[in-house]
Amino acid sequence: MSLIDISGNLLYVAFVAYLMATLLFGGSIKQANATGKNIDKWGKLAIGVTIIGFLSQLGYFITRWIYTGHAPVSNMFEFTTAFGMFIVGAFILIYFIYRLTALGLVALPIALLIIAYAAMFPNEVSPLVPSLQSHWLTIHVITAALGQSILAISAVAGLIYLLKVVDLTKPSKQRFWLEAVMYSLVVVIGFVAVTSTFNAMDYESSYTYIDKEGAPHKIIYNLPPIFGMHEYEAIEEHGMSPIVEMPALINAKKLTTVVWSFIVGSILYVLIRLIARRRISAIFQPLVKRVNLQLLDEIGYRSVLIGFPLFSLGALIFAMIWAQIAWSRFWGWDPKEVWALITWLFYAAFLHLRLSKGWEGRKSAWLALIGFGIILFNLIAVNLILAGLHSYA
Repeated sequence: MSLIDISGNLLYVAFVAYLMATLLFGGSIKQANATGKNIDKWGKLAIGVTIIGFLSQLGYFITRWIYTGHAPVSNMFEFTTAFGMFIVGAFILIYFIYRLTALGLVALPIALLIIAYAAMFPNEVSPLVPSLQSHWLTIHVITAALGQSILAISAVAGLIYLLKVVDLTKPSKQRFWLEAVMYSLVVVIGFVAVTSTFNAMDYESSYTYIDKEGAPHKIIYNLPPIFGMHEYEAIEEHGMSPIVEMPALINAKKLTTVVWSFIVGSILYVLIRLIARRRISAIFQPLVKRVNLQLLDEIGYRSVLIGFPLFSLGALIFAMIWAQIAWSRFWGWDPKEVWALITWLFYAAFLHLRLSKGWEGRKSAWLALIGFGIILFNLIAVNLILAGLHSYA
């Protein structure tokens, strides 16, 4: 068995361990709610399995690094799996500080979804392009991912906080937006489901295009194409034809994937609602009824205090140094750079509102969720839809 095979097996073990740990955390909380006592043995077992999964994924990361000769964060598969690992690592650290079992019930499913999302991208090892052949790849990307993972824990704490305090029995804006958050998580599941299904079917729809300069290009869709490339004329078609032509800024193939994810995710959401006969947020609300709100608020705030400086270093300062080395300019208004700046400005505003305006509790929880939503938009939409120098997805 080669080193890359061992690496893949370790990632699979980690995924299974995280799934088992999620169930154990859920069982611990449910039993504690039923008995009125903390079931410490189940919590210990859950965190033990989580640590096993984290060490296994760390083994994947190290063995892939040895095999490739560079940090495994150079494409969407590698970066996203690393991001999921860092979220689990941040959760483990926070757990041993605060001993809050409910965090695992949210943090681990988010990590699972991110790792499953990564599995939809090609995982082949390929040589780095010249601009990526730098030690700043490791410094910039890993530091930024670590910062984002700690910021993700603030969103986890915020979601649990809102699940407890929002009254789901009465119509309100907060009830609507909380359910919108749960819907977005189901959309990610829809992405995994639709891409897995068509990958298993070996679906392909390929086209050869001639651009305005007369050069031929080939594009292969792995999902039934909805959107076509800008100002290209198809001279060879196999399978379903695109329905709508997109402007040059938009990557039509990747936009097709996003739209299919929303379609399948929406269907899954409706099915869950029909089967459960209640909102998804109402399904999870009983599991968090015993959590300490003040503790959750403190976790959310401290996570931003730690994650924001790390993100600032990795996503802005180290990124600009690398940009100067690779492209001879510190800033270029590339879509990825713009959204990194937007993310930084948002969390700077978060801390300003928290410290000077006293935005605590619900307001702080909502800000944490919005911030993580921006991070996910940067990870998914910017990488998959907008064309730019960072379009390595």
